[in-house]
Amino acid sequence: MRILLAAICGFVLDLILGDPELLTPVHPVVLMGHCITALETWLRTLMPKSPRGERLGGILLAMILPLGTLVSCGLMLMLLNRLWPPLAFLLECIWSWQALAGKNLKDEAMRVTLAMKDGTTEDARAAVSRIVGRDTEALDRSGVTRAAVETVAENFSDGVAAPMLYMFLGGAPLALCYKAVNTMDSMVGYRNERYLRFGRAAARLDDAANYLPSRLAALILIAAAGICGEDRKAAAEIWKRDRRKHASPNSGQCEAVMAGALGLRLCGPASYFGKTVDKPYIGDARREAEAEDICRACRMEQTGSWLCLVLLGVIRLGIVLLGKVL
Repeated sequence: MRILLAAICGFVLDLILGDPELLTPVHPVVLMGHCITALETWLRTLMPKSPRGERLGGILLAMILPLGTLVSCGLMLMLLNRLWPPLAFLLECIWSWQALAGKNLKDEAMRVTLAMKDGTTEDARAAVSRIVGRDTEALDRSGVTRAAVETVAENFSDGVAAPMLYMFLGGAPLALCYKAVNTMDSMVGYRNERYLRFGRAAARLDDAANYLPSRLAALILIAAAGICGEDRKAAAEIWKRDRRKHASPNSGQCEAVMAGALGLRLCGPASYFGKTVDKPYIGDARREAEAEDICRACRMEQTGSWLCLVLLGVIRLGIVLLGKVL
């Protein structure tokens, strides 16, 4: 029952507070980033300077950080629970809160909307550059909108549905273990000269960790589309048709749903670090993208977050009650 209550408290805290800048230096994801940088430096020094050595170093990184996060967080909660259970519960609530990124995702996306409505195209490009990994200098206003919508869709899975699923399965330690995997992928999971071999294990682990959550998130977004008055039928159809078009086995899941629900064509060729990547389009361009589409995407994301909480909470509660009966 403690896991259920801590997850609900964490969801409410994220809904109200997001990620305050005051806590940024001690945020788990920030600390994970420092650990990844230090581990990469150490492992590259330790391993042979060869393709095999790079792959082995990447495998060790993919083992050390997630397992270290899971074990250290689990042991800390166990120790605090023996000393004073309310303190252990409070810490798990805080960690559950920090594992989620729903409010920050919405706030950053809405900054793009405000820049689109009240500022210049340069302002909009600057705003969207905070939440996307692609180059934004050449994006027109429609391109800025599509980039923001894609980010809301993809990060609903990575920042809300996935950590929430792992949270309800194994509490805050398992949710933070997932965040460690996700953070590794975002830092070293690139197919460039530096990380092609070293980051391969982290990228594969992230694919595995997101396989089930991304599909759950897509189904929840389809339901959210209907609740929000968007095109639920098209969301389901485009999801079935285009979900496998993305290079990642998971990223296309929610993007396909969002494209169908809003009637937009997403993805397509994009520039990363000055190099154009030819990606297939997802969805049908039934109309031109507009700033209001970001608001509509955020409404779907917020509604999906509540649906995710209710669904996983009911399942967790049912398991708890069944365990007591048996």
